[in-house]
Amino acid sequence: MKRPPCSLAWSTLAAAAVLAGCATTSPDAAIEPLQQQLRQHTGTTLTRWPDAQAPSAETRQRLRTLLAAPLTLDGAVDIALLNHRGLQAALADLGVTQAELAQATRLPNPGFSFKRTTSGETIEWERGLHLSLGHLLLMPLTRSLEGHRLAQQQAQTTLTVVTQIAGVRRAWVEAVAAEESLRYLTQVQDAAAAGAELARRMAQAGNFNKLSLAREQSFEADAVLNVARGERTRDASRERLNRALGLWGDQLGYTLPERLPDLPAAPIEQPDIESRALAQRLDVQAAKTATEQTARALGLTRATRFVNVLELGAVRSNTNTGERSRAWELSLELPLFDWGDAKVARAEATYTASLHRTAEIAIDARSEVREAYRHWRHTWDIARHVQTAVVPLRQRIRDENVLRYNGMLIGVFELLADARAQIASVNSAIDARREFWLADADLQMAMLGRPTLSAGAAPASSTAADAGGGH
Repeated sequence: MKRPPCSLAWSTLAAAAVLAGCATTSPDAAIEPLQQQLRQHTGTTLTRWPDAQAPSAETRQRLRTLLAAPLTLDGAVDIALLNHRGLQAALADLGVTQAELAQATRLPNPGFSFKRTTSGETIEWERGLHLSLGHLLLMPLTRSLEGHRLAQQQAQTTLTVVTQIAGVRRAWVEAVAAEESLRYLTQVQDAAAAGAELARRMAQAGNFNKLSLAREQSFEADAVLNVARGERTRDASRERLNRALGLWGDQLGYTLPERLPDLPAAPIEQPDIESRALAQRLDVQAAKTATEQTARALGLTRATRFVNVLELGAVRSNTNTGERSRAWELSLELPLFDWGDAKVARAEATYTASLHRTAEIAIDARSEVREAYRHWRHTWDIARHVQTAVVPLRQRIRDENVLRYNGMLIGVFELLADARAQIASVNSAIDARREFWLADADLQMAMLGRPTLSAGAAPASSTAADAGGGH
């Protein structure tokens, strides 16, 4: 016995429903692979707010705890992952793509038609059920494409989070260094003010010439200017840190550590850094995923050249005289004018361009990680030299001058000039440690994505020479 066409259509629909399956619309399904990548590469996780307006009570308590203590580098990263609105928006975008994947797995809604025909005394009612057969045939391919698009966005979102973490690290280093540097600039100003006041009193007593007085007053004026510039730098760097953490209002009252962390005891040799970077770099992974998706899109273009409009339908009709009829129909687009060769050529050209871009990203990644590591090593050498050679020598000179002053071999102004040089050398050490920790943040970023690769500031040791010049 032959199966009625209508039953055949319903059987096809049921079989397609079983094969298609259903993807969840929950954003957590899209976020979990991102969390796994973050745990693997950074040892951190990103907290999604259950409500778009505010984090959970547990998250708010965690934020209060982190902000109550002096803000460490790891604490700053945790705050950004808990609190930054831009990262929350990136998670929401992942939810959008997850919903689109779920939509791609849904069966197309069937079409229903109703027709009433009158022919003399005969009235005919016709009811039709139509389903896009082409859509059903291409559902596995479409679902695969949407799945790869979600994987690509997950990699890009992970890269966004990693970039944010690197920005937080840089902003924290800049803010702490600015606070520490301002503290020493204030000490220079105090020393300059004491020297200028003593010079004025000695000039009034006739024991100091005008040239020496002008030199002391000039140094005091420069010290005041440097403190003002230091305050400007401190305020700007703190605001950059606020933006990186997503803080506002009452959250801005946090405190920073008094100084940057010490240097590592020894530099780390990394001969295999290029291969490890290529295996870990998220932008390289995203480019590979995009190329694979383009290749699959090329296959889809070829498959759909002749099945762009393919529909299967079942029609059932009856008349007022009791007569019934059943039918089914199949419609197909005829490729008389457009054979789809232009679509295939476009897809092939897109795939070729994607291959070249992926190779370019890999080549750039190798160069960037080499540059980042060399910059890291150079800044370590410089900071180590300042810490172990320049500052101890300045301290030794200062100790010797104190002995000479106690023996009345030098005057108070020579001692003040040496104290200013000592403070300036400490400030140069702060700059050297700042450059190292910025280079460290760049190196960590270079292992996972495109780093900032700052060239670094000019040598800070000239400050000490300037501070002691002319005395």
